[in-house]
Amino acid sequence: MSTRPAVNGDTGHARYTYRLPVSSIARTALLAEWARCRWVWNECVAMSRKDHGLNKGATEKATCGPAQLDKMLTEARHSMSWLREGASVPQQQTIRDYGKSRSKALKDIKDRLPIRRRSGMPRPKKKREALPTLNHTTRGFRLKDGRLHLAGGIALTVVCSRELPAAPSSVRVYQDSIGHWYASFVVATETQPLPATGRILGVDWGVKETATTTSDAYDFPHAQHGRTAAQKLARYQRMMARRKPPKGRPGSKGYREAKRQTAKLHKKVARQRQDTTRKWAKRVIRDHDAIAVEDFRPRFLAKTTMARKAADAAIGATKTALIEMGRKHARDIRLVHPAHTTMDCAACGARTKHALPLSERTYTCTACGVVSPRDKNSARVMLVRAGLNPAGAEGVRPAGALLPQAA
Repeated sequence: MSTRPAVNGDTGHARYTYRLPVSSIARTALLAEWARCRWVWNECVAMSRKDHGLNKGATEKATCGPAQLDKMLTEARHSMSWLREGASVPQQQTIRDYGKSRSKALKDIKDRLPIRRRSGMPRPKKKREALPTLNHTTRGFRLKDGRLHLAGGIALTVVCSRELPAAPSSVRVYQDSIGHWYASFVVATETQPLPATGRILGVDWGVKETATTTSDAYDFPHAQHGRTAAQKLARYQRMMARRKPPKGRPGSKGYREAKRQTAKLHKKVARQRQDTTRKWAKRVIRDHDAIAVEDFRPRFLAKTTMARKAADAAIGATKTALIEMGRKHARDIRLVHPAHTTMDCAACGARTKHALPLSERTYTCTACGVVSPRDKNSARVMLVRAGLNPAGAEGVRPAGALLPQAA
C-alpha cells in the first residue's frame, strides 16, 4: 500500500493505493468497462479534431465542451445497447478527464510555452497500448466487508494493509504495465504535527550524492538502483529488439514476454527508489523543525553527459517526497532559489568571480579564507538564504531563528 499526502493547508487529500487480486470474471468485466470508456475518449478526440478542422487559424470554440460531450454520451447510450450495458459513472468521468487534458493543452498554447514544455492535445487510446483506467465517484462505488463494489455489478477484493482514515470520495481502478490491478482511493486528511526538536537543516541536491546536508548524518548517497539493474535490463531490451514485429502487426508471444520482463524490472527499480527516498525524507522530517531546500529543477540535466546518473538519482522525486512529508507533519519547509549557491560563501557571503567547474569539489573563499567541501558550503548557503542560520552572512541572528544542528 502506498500513500501520497496532500501538500496544501492544514487539511487536504491523499491517495491510498491498494492491490487488487482480480479474478478472471472480474478482469473480463473490467476490460469490457474499459473498452466502453476508451470508445468514449476516442469519440471526444474525434469531435475535437473535427471542430478544430472547421475552425483552422482560430482558437477552438466551446462546441466540444463538457455540455456538448455529455449530450453526445447521452445520445450514444440511447442508440447503442453495447454502451448502455456499462455503468454511466466511469464514462462520464472519462469525459471529465478528457476536458481537463484538453484545457491544459489549450492553456499551454495560449501562454505560448515552448513546444517541448507543452502538454500535447489528447490523442486516441489504442486497444493494444493504452492501459485500463476507470474512475468512479461516490455514487459509483461502495466499500463493504473488505470488498470494493463498482457500478455495473463488479465486486473486487481489496488487500487492505492499512485502514482508510476517512470515507473515500473517489476511486481509480487501474492496471499497471506488468498486469497488476490497483485501487487508488482519494481520502480527506489532516496534518499530523510532530514534536519540536529545535534543529534545522540545509539541503543541497547533486549527482555525486543525491542530497548533501549541513549534517553528515543526514547525507543521502546515490543509491544507484538503476545502475544495479542495467545489465539485466539491457538483456531484456535486446530480446525485445530481436523480436520486434513489423509496424501494424501484433507482437509474438516471445516479444510480449520480453516486454513484460522489461516493465517488471522498471517497476522494481521505481519502487526501490521510492522506498529509499521516503525513508530518508521521513527521517529528516522527524528530526528537524525547519529545513531549507534548494528549489532545484533537474530537467536540464537530461541534455547533459550526466543524464543517466541524474535520472537514476531521482532528484525531483526526492525533493517532492521531502516537501510533501514536511507539509504533512507541519514542518517549516523553505525553498531557496539555486542561483549562485555554489559561488557564495556561507561564512561571509562573498561571491567568487567565476563559476566553479564540476571537477573542483573544494570551495575556498578568497575573502575570508574559509575552506570547505563544495556541496557542504552550498547546503549552509541554503540556511543563510532561508533566514535560518543564527550567524549568517551579516553575522546577525535572525529573529526567531532555531539553533543549528552540529555537523
